[in-house]
Amino acid sequence: MISYRITHKTAYSYKRAVSIAEHAVHLMPRSWPHHRCTKHELSIQPTPATRSDRLDYFGNHVNLFTIQEPHREFAVEARSEVTIDGDSRPWPATSLPWDEVAKSLRGDLSPSGLNAYQFVFESPRVRPSAELAEYAAYSFHPGRPLTEALLDLTARMFADFRFDAKATDISTPIEEVFEKRRGVCQDFAHLQIAFLRSLNLAARYVSGYLRTLPPPGKPRLIGADASHAWVSVYHPGAGWLDVDPTNNVVPAFGHITVAWGRDYGDVSPVRGIILGSRDLKLKVEVDVEPLEEKTPPSSEA
Repeated sequence: MISYRITHKTAYSYKRAVSIAEHAVHLMPRSWPHHRCTKHELSIQPTPATRSDRLDYFGNHVNLFTIQEPHREFAVEARSEVTIDGDSRPWPATSLPWDEVAKSLRGDLSPSGLNAYQFVFESPRVRPSAELAEYAAYSFHPGRPLTEALLDLTARMFADFRFDAKATDISTPIEEVFEKRRGVCQDFAHLQIAFLRSLNLAARYVSGYLRTLPPPGKPRLIGADASHAWVSVYHPGAGWLDVDPTNNVVPAFGHITVAWGRDYGDVSPVRGIILGSRDLKLKVEVDVEPLEEKTPPSSEA
């Protein structure tokens, strides 16, 4: 079991005053068995005139608020605590062939199947294509188990693509990421989702946080952590299986889930509409602090 305290600070400064602003934030981690958000606080400056909380279409927590006074600075800080005490979505011991899974989704009328099927289609930031299907096909040859093919694709992406924070920005299309073979976690998550949807598999975008460890002998740097993104793929009977193409790992105790959707546009941490200045500066700081870590007792005598 491990518990975390997460602090996520977002600050905007505007060249000219903003007269009114409406914002929506996805900053409260999700809860389900073995992954629980035990505490969440949100502070906003300037103080909003209106504020409400609700669940969005995908079941994520979203906070909506309006600032109705002129301001040249805007800041939102989320403080959360999360406990992870087991793997809530274990991978199946045996896996169906991926092509059988792809064919079954269209006719699966179960609640979980209907929910998954919406993640087969194109979304604003993810466009499947024949070219992307061709790349994925090197891992997904006919009859191969879905889990085996998924791990192979994740490993190939890790080998073929380089993390480069300067190569892309939030608006870079996946076609450019695929061509340059460079990007960040958001890009790689979008691209892997596009590979999978190009094969008619259901894949969704997951946003959250990743625990980072300092080099041996070095202190943990406060504020050095960052938001992260990875991918979930639907397997009938087993549910959603997570993979992290940026790091070539299966997410576990070091990955903290905040929200999921079709792509980044559904779950961006902070988004909004402002009336006033378009010139702005953005600063984001994220700190993921382990609070408690316990190793389960051995079952051996």
